[in-house]
Amino acid sequence: MIGLIVKAISSFYYVDFENTIYECKARGNFRKMGVSPVVGDYVEFSPTDLSHGVIEEIKPRKNCLSRPVIANIDKIIIVSSFSCPSPDTLIIDRLTAVAVYYGIEPIIVFNKSDTGDFSEYKKIYQNAGFKVFVVSAKENIGIDDLRKEIGSSFCAFAGNSGVGKSSIINCLFGDLNLRTGEVSQKLGRGRHTTRHTELFKTPMGGYIADTPGFSSFESESGKYDFKIHLAECFPEFKEYLGNCKFTSCTHTCEKGCAVISALECGKIEATRHKSYISLFDELKEIKEWEK
Repeated sequence: MIGLIVKAISSFYYVDFENTIYECKARGNFRKMGVSPVVGDYVEFSPTDLSHGVIEEIKPRKNCLSRPVIANIDKIIIVSSFSCPSPDTLIIDRLTAVAVYYGIEPIIVFNKSDTGDFSEYKKIYQNAGFKVFVVSAKENIGIDDLRKEIGSSFCAFAGNSGVGKSSIINCLFGDLNLRTGEVSQKLGRGRHTTRHTELFKTPMGGYIADTPGFSSFESESGKYDFKIHLAECFPEFKEYLGNCKFTSCTHTCEKGCAVISALECGKIEATRHKSYISLFDELKEIKEWEK
């Protein structure tokens, strides 16, 4: 039998097979192979009774993130709000870069549209080639369009605590009834109402991942390959890559850089290039032997 791991707590894995959840343990040989099942994995398992089983095999993954630990994501819904906390373009750009690196489609969502004007932020990310939704979970504005975008896909939500990830999910699919928390006025962030990664099945046949509070997915700062492909993880750079004067161009400050030329002409947003430089500086000391 092949099912989907929808929750993992300690050494127990909860596998969805035809709308029945089996509590499973994993075979000991996984530890010997240095791998472990994670939420989002499709696995082959053998039932031991009507509600328990043993995982025998992990099916090939199309992607797997290390923080939070989750596999086979189709789309990352990156959520920001207008205030408390306000949008942080570096966090958004880090998330989009990691998503593109893994072959995951980033969807930008600005929540709490009833509290401010997101038009400038919307312009930045639409010009970068991303789909952007401006919504209000509180007022149920823009939720229908976002629901259509999610469809039957497997999505994870990301963003600062307090931006309304769980509120949006509840608004999209009220029967999921995720917990929500008040934003701490002192800290400008929300309480971490989600304690573990869990998948919730949607009426359209997809899955939503509600993940523990965090500001960004694990940066790939320890991966040499991410460093090498960083510029390609900014989609709006792609048409200019290979057109620079020097083949060793880092696209940060060099004369004859096609990316910088596009920036100066207004074809690339300044905040996006600034974030690229920040990530480049973070990664530049990573050596090939560290990959």
